[in-house]
Formats: sequence, C-alpha cells, structure tokens
Amino acid sequence: MTVAGLGCRAGCPAETVLALIAEALARVGGGRLDALATAAFKRDEPGLVAAARQLGLPLLAIESAALAAVAAACPTRSARVLAAVGQASVAEAAALAATAPRGTLILPRISNGLATCALAREEEP
Repeated sequence: MTVAGLGCRAGCPAETVLALIAEALARVGGGRLDALATAAFKRDEPGLVAAARQLGLPLLAIESAALAAVAAACPTRSARVLAAVGQASVAEAAALAATAPRGTLILPRISNGLATCALAREEEP
C-alpha cells in the first residue's frame, strides 16, 4: 500500500494539492496511490477532501497519538508547524502512521508553499 501524507494551509485549493501529489509521484518514478492521509484536525479541510474525491481515494484522518508514535522516524521537523499544531511533521508522520507498522518513507516531505506531501509504502510481511 502506498500513501501520500498531506498537510496544508487553511483554504489551500484542491488543484494545488493535486499538483503536489503529481510532483511527488513523478519524483519516485510514478506508481499509484492507495490512500491519502492527513492529521485528524485537517480531516475536513476542503482542498484535501476535494483532492481525495477527485482521485477516488480515501482520506485517512490520523489521530495525534499515531502521529506522535512515528515522529522520531520523520526526517523533516518544522518548528513553525510544531508551534502551530503541536506536531513537528504532518505530511511525513501521516504517511508513516497510515502505513504502520511496516511503513517506509519513500519520499520525504516536499512543499509548494501552500501544501506538503510525503510518500510512504507499507512493506509486505
């Protein structure tokens, strides 16, 4: 299973999210996604909801405890994001938590200024 972990600023349009997901997939040589994931407090963000709908994928809402459980595995830490939302990584943590316990980050967080995206893949047992 491959998951795109996402974070975004409030009001980020779906087109911006979709463009960033396409860029992320291009950076890893393509492939398909099985789900999108974000922090639970972003579950109703219109741009994320619309992007998931347009891609025909579920939007997984990852609770804070699950994000915190994988935080040490996240290579990107943002002091600004930590101060704002209590998590130093949203996109990477969401991707890893959604693919836990066998998830591997295949693309660290990339950003376009309004949104962030990271990719993780769940390895087969």
